[in-house]
Amino acid sequence: MTDPSQFNCDMPDYKACPKLLKGQKALVTGANSGIGEAVAIGLARAGADVVVNYVTNPEAAQKVVEAIGAEGTKGLAIQADVSKEAEVQAMFKQAIETFGTLDILVSNAGLQRDAALTDMTIEQWNTVININLTGQFLCVREAVKEFLRRGVNKEVSCAAGKIICMSSVHEVIPWAGHVNYASSKGGIHMMMKSLAQELAPHHIRVNAIGPGAIRTPINTDAWSTPEAYASLMNLIPYRRIGEPEDIANVAIFMASDMADYINGITLFVDGGMTCYPGFATGG
Repeated sequence: MTDPSQFNCDMPDYKACPKLLKGQKALVTGANSGIGEAVAIGLARAGADVVVNYVTNPEAAQKVVEAIGAEGTKGLAIQADVSKEAEVQAMFKQAIETFGTLDILVSNAGLQRDAALTDMTIEQWNTVININLTGQFLCVREAVKEFLRRGVNKEVSCAAGKIICMSSVHEVIPWAGHVNYASSKGGIHMMMKSLAQELAPHHIRVNAIGPGAIRTPINTDAWSTPEAYASLMNLIPYRRIGEPEDIANVAIFMASDMADYINGITLFVDGGMTCYPGFATGG
């Protein structure tokens, strides 16, 4: 077993060191829109070079790369379907060949295919599970291979690697009519915890972010009209919808050495949605 003392590291002070991720290399899946886009640009703002993964709309991915460049770091767009093993392996190979290594994975790619249980097709079930859950497994596996190969470089980070799984409040809140999506996020929760337990001795940190209602294209119907927004506020004690930047800010922190002793947790960013506001008046 490696001497744990080698991992001792001076924690950065945010005010003195705003570039918390300077010199680090990150890969963000599903990064050409919504939360993934905000996270990719946020990591760049914090000093990281960033791989922008996408499946469709290469023009949008290239715009994210340009935004990363405007932050003074390097961006690289790579097309890959995270549910396809060969494509994931090729993506990581290209990323590592380009940047030399990887330090951070934000496994964000995900989608919904909603239906009532008796109307849900096996294709809808498999599509969501394959992308939301199996896709995260495939990406984490490839990232960990690189983290183990390289080990800790204390000049870059206290950890050998940082993995952030994008989960949801629906890893704990049931969601009728969305059983495939909720099941995928519940699976991410236990996958993340099991991996955190397995990889901690190698000084690889695995955590998750659980967004609540965030203003992204995936949930436009929930916030795009005054009536829909007012109804949504019944679920959010803080009485505002989240913005993609809310998630990006947390991802920067969790990928940084300021969070070096945080491992195996889901940090909910939800305005209090997981406080079950329906019980605020006694249920």
